[in-house]
Amino acid sequence: MPESRNRRRTGRQSGRGSRSAQAAAELSINRPRTRKTNYWYLAASVIIAVLVIAGFVIADLPFLNQGIGPETGRSSEYVEGVGEQQEVMPTRNHVDPGQPVVYSTTPPTSGDHWNWWARCGFYEGGLPDERIVHNLEHGNIVVSYNLPAGDVSRLKEFMDDFDMAPIWAVTRYYDKIPEGTVALSAWGILDTMQGVDEGRIETFFEHYAGTTGPEFPDGSPCTTTGLME
Repeated sequence: MPESRNRRRTGRQSGRGSRSAQAAAELSINRPRTRKTNYWYLAASVIIAVLVIAGFVIADLPFLNQGIGPETGRSSEYVEGVGEQQEVMPTRNHVDPGQPVVYSTTPPTSGDHWNWWARCGFYEGGLPDERIVHNLEHGNIVVSYNLPAGDVSRLKEFMDDFDMAPIWAVTRYYDKIPEGTVALSAWGILDTMQGVDEGRIETFFEHYAGTTGPEFPDGSPCTTTGLME
């Protein structure tokens, strides 16, 4: 007996319904997996973004920018009016400890030197030129003084309170400059003054600490001492 149109229509609808139900089931099975994968991608993207932003923030911190501690000056060259620029000597070789070197300025601002540098600090007994020139090469500032006792106490008190001193300063007694004098040395730069001028010392450090040494572009703080081959 021929199949009625209603039956054929119903059969088609039933088939369509089965196929629709099967497709819906497959979609419902696959959908959670798609969502789960998207969540992983989203989480990974958020983590990467946070790490990138954190990297920029950390890189901007002053104590990481300039070794350790307070931020130093921005200039890597001589600044007009802050000390006097000196001609840099032709070599900066390491020589054997104890071997004397003849320098072009007093105190020296460049040249050959011993391979041991001095740790940051206040040296009332003095330090050899050949040793502190290595500090200058690292971007440190050397404060040389020849002062009466009262001014020595004043200078020491100031340096003890100066926040850049424990990171960049080597202060030493130095009898090769006239009595009553303080001399500030950076690589290729020298400033001398009568007595203790705290503001002038601060300005010199702000411009040159960590920025002038030819060996390290960002300076190498004198918080440790050692042998540099």
